[in-house]
Amino acid sequence: MKKYSIKDIPPESYFTKMVYLDSQFILAAPEMPFSRELINTLLERELREVYSDGEPREDYVPDGVKAEEEGDATVDPTDMATMSDAGKIQLAENFYESLLKYADNLFTVVAIKNELDFKSVAEKIKTVCDFVREDRRFLMRVLKNTDPPENQNYLSSHAVRSTIIAIIIGTYLKLPAHRLIELGVAALLHEIGMIKLPPKTYLSSRALTPQEKKAILTHPILSFNMLKSFDFPLVISLAALEHHERENGTGYPQKLTSDKISLYAKIIGVACSYEALSTKRPHKEAKDGYTGMLELLRNEGKQYDDAVVRALVYSLSIYPIGLYVLLSSGRKGQVVDVNPENPRYPMVQIFGELTPDGKNKTMETSQEGLYIVRPLTREEISS
Repeated sequence: MKKYSIKDIPPESYFTKMVYLDSQFILAAPEMPFSRELINTLLERELREVYSDGEPREDYVPDGVKAEEEGDATVDPTDMATMSDAGKIQLAENFYESLLKYADNLFTVVAIKNELDFKSVAEKIKTVCDFVREDRRFLMRVLKNTDPPENQNYLSSHAVRSTIIAIIIGTYLKLPAHRLIELGVAALLHEIGMIKLPPKTYLSSRALTPQEKKAILTHPILSFNMLKSFDFPLVISLAALEHHERENGTGYPQKLTSDKISLYAKIIGVACSYEALSTKRPHKEAKDGYTGMLELLRNEGKQYDDAVVRALVYSLSIYPIGLYVLLSSGRKGQVVDVNPENPRYPMVQIFGELTPDGKNKTMETSQEGLYIVRPLTREEISS
């Protein structure tokens, strides 16, 4: 990595790669300006150098987007209509990876410097809302088939994945733009209180002791107190406090029942439950999206709000976008879009059957015609 003298870095510039204080401590992600305040803080602590594989620029340039001054064509990440499916997948992968880096850096800054600004987080969430609105299908395909990085903080990956799912649900429920942003901010930070606990408590793959289990149950209160201390809106702070409450009163920390739980908390509760069910963890394998969806649909004990579960199902389908499936024709395929009329019969891209222009054929499944037999195992996908 290159070494940069802090006093020579232009204030408010954007590095093209992550900036590190040492081999592990992240100071800034490409999406975040190297602010004058950060420069002053480092100099006050008698720190003189930082490290990065990138270089500072006046403006932020997203991953995969070339600057016009370099002579390459500039890709507009919002103009997805004219891109190929492969291009859209790559764009979604770049966006997802940049969001993971942003969240990891955000959690690090909160843990080390005890700093968190609502406006900057809200601005970032607006870009997520815009991306989801443009075409959530490719983002969900990336989420479904990308395991969280093994060397990354679980909190960051869980927060990002839950945020995307929560915004998709909120979009289906027709929340206005400003409320979608509030929901996204709440989802990204709903477990921020975890950083106040010893890392071994929430990162461990071993069984927790009774004392550690009690400590974990305090994290919604810690999150609420932290967000209030940073002057976040009350609706966002309450969502963090209530996201483990359940409709039937069996949740925590207050054992609230349906009518007393905020809408944002209900959405985040469903989003992060589905994320936890369908994502690989160090101590467990992921369930396929279909199995995870069925568990939420069963809604044993009426834990979740029916309208929110229905929004998840109709947004992603019972066979969720990104799922690899075996079809009644014997072909393999991938779910690529929902059927708004019936979540049981989504659109599927069929492998081995091509359109006249050489692309994989996409068809709507149905009860009478082509239908999904079952999800594929990981071994079947790769064979």
